[in-house]
Amino acid sequence: MNFFKRISFFTAALLSVILLSSWGYRGHTIISGNAPLCFPPSLSFLIGDFSRILVDSALAPDNRKDWDPTESPKHYIDLDNYPEFMLQGKIPMSYDSILKAYGYAYVTGNGTVPWATYNTYDSLRNCFAREDLVKAALFAADLGHYVGDAHNPLHITANYDGQNTGNDGIHSRYETRMINSYYPEIVYPVDTAQYIPNVLGYIFTYIYGNFVYVDSILSADVIARAQAGNTNSSTYTTALWNNTRDFTIPLFRHATFSLASLIYTAYLDGQKMAVPEKFTRTQGLGQNYPNPVRDYTVIPFDVDQNNSYVSLRILDELGNVRADLVGEKMNKGHHEIKWDSRSLGDGCYYCVFKDDGIISTKKLMLMH
Repeated sequence: MNFFKRISFFTAALLSVILLSSWGYRGHTIISGNAPLCFPPSLSFLIGDFSRILVDSALAPDNRKDWDPTESPKHYIDLDNYPEFMLQGKIPMSYDSILKAYGYAYVTGNGTVPWATYNTYDSLRNCFAREDLVKAALFAADLGHYVGDAHNPLHITANYDGQNTGNDGIHSRYETRMINSYYPEIVYPVDTAQYIPNVLGYIFTYIYGNFVYVDSILSADVIARAQAGNTNSSTYTTALWNNTRDFTIPLFRHATFSLASLIYTAYLDGQKMAVPEKFTRTQGLGQNYPNPVRDYTVIPFDVDQNNSYVSLRILDELGNVRADLVGEKMNKGHHEIKWDSRSLGDGCYYCVFKDDGIISTKKLMLMH
């Protein structure tokens, strides 16, 4: 425990002198600080020193950029520089596959946050396996940073600073100045962490889901500048917040949930503990994202066996079927459905997934 305390003191001192970057001090500490609130009872032993390091070291990856030339690409990915993404909405998930297709220089130049996140998760899992909680806490802090960065839409586009659309400087205005001004309003209910059967698929799912907000941020910038007549006043910042808060707060909420779920999964897999019955197969329904839903949402699920009959439906609170999304035989693997919810009114709904008699249910909220 003394080593835990020395690490906490040292990293806390560093925080007072570092420059703000990525979500900045406020944003990353909100995400990492709320993650332990999502831990299930089996992770209650991590409340304390582990949780403090999770926050104290939340910006350690940004600090490494000063001396580690391999660090910067781990914080972003320019999805729209990949032709497959622009045509199909996806890129190869396998790092070896994308290297083979594009080469190391291209892949590194366009950012590696999904693979950096997975590799950090894997290191965390190994730390739990050998019961090294000090290193586990430090890897969990890194994991929180990469998860947080991937929940900032401007970290997953080539137009990261609005330089291609006349929105120059939006990056820092959105992620640092606005968040520093309005972070007290970033309040959200916490969700209990869930086991993730397909970690890499889960990471790519939330990255794809977050990309849809790139244009919304750029549009909000245009509106705010028109209202304020500038980009450096409180009037501008307030207008930017008013036009982005409805999706920015859910981005923070999902980042917190994703971090907690990845830590929980790393612990279960690392300890080789008995996994709850519904997770003993790779099949299962993932949480849709974004949630709450405005117009569109992505629903991920995994099928365990080839030629399985899969049903995916949306039900209202009275149990009425409001949308049939899937009703067919499907092959083994990770699948995603993009659902247009605009035909339904606001409220609480349930996504019900069936595969060979196995039923999974997730709650989702529509807020148009």
